[in-house]
Amino acid sequence: MLQIGIVIYDDAEVLDFAGPYEVFATAARLCDAPPWQVSLISERHQVMARGGFAVQSHFTLADHPPLDVLVVSGGVHTAAMENPVLLAALREAGDGARWVTSVCTGAFLLARAGLLTHHRVTTHWEDIADLRHGFPALDVQEKIRWVEDGNRLTSAGISAGIDMSLHLVERLHGRELADKTARQMDYAWQR
Repeated sequence: MLQIGIVIYDDAEVLDFAGPYEVFATAARLCDAPPWQVSLISERHQVMARGGFAVQSHFTLADHPPLDVLVVSGGVHTAAMENPVLLAALREAGDGARWVTSVCTGAFLLARAGLLTHHRVTTHWEDIADLRHGFPALDVQEKIRWVEDGNRLTSAGISAGIDMSLHLVERLHGRELADKTARQMDYAWQR
């Protein structure tokens, strides 16, 4: 069974992690035998996401299983960018993962961890200029919901993470499951 881990931290944007979580959990529910397990991962078991939303993670950065898919949430990422424990854990998890992905400003964390170097990427429209300035070797794309470059997937802001996650369901399992998942979620998937 594949392991999908969504990394969150204090001030993570709620829909950045809850949207992908719902996609992967719903897709697994629609299968006779779940193809993956999805979990939330953070430095401590409890995180205070944006808006004062308390979240209990399944695993910590120190005790999660090896990941096949790493998803890094966006949010107010400035403190996370200076967290050596988080960055080292992302590097280690990403080095062994089949897919390394981010939602919104999670791309900044992947870049800081050295997991995005020369790749085509995207992020929230409001942060495009900062990503270009901070990581000039990246080919930052605008006005696109997600970008796939090899085994790297990055998405634009907030709800675009749902579209990217449905795309990943298609890549991991097939178009039929991705379509069924979007329908079950009553979500108009923007491919």
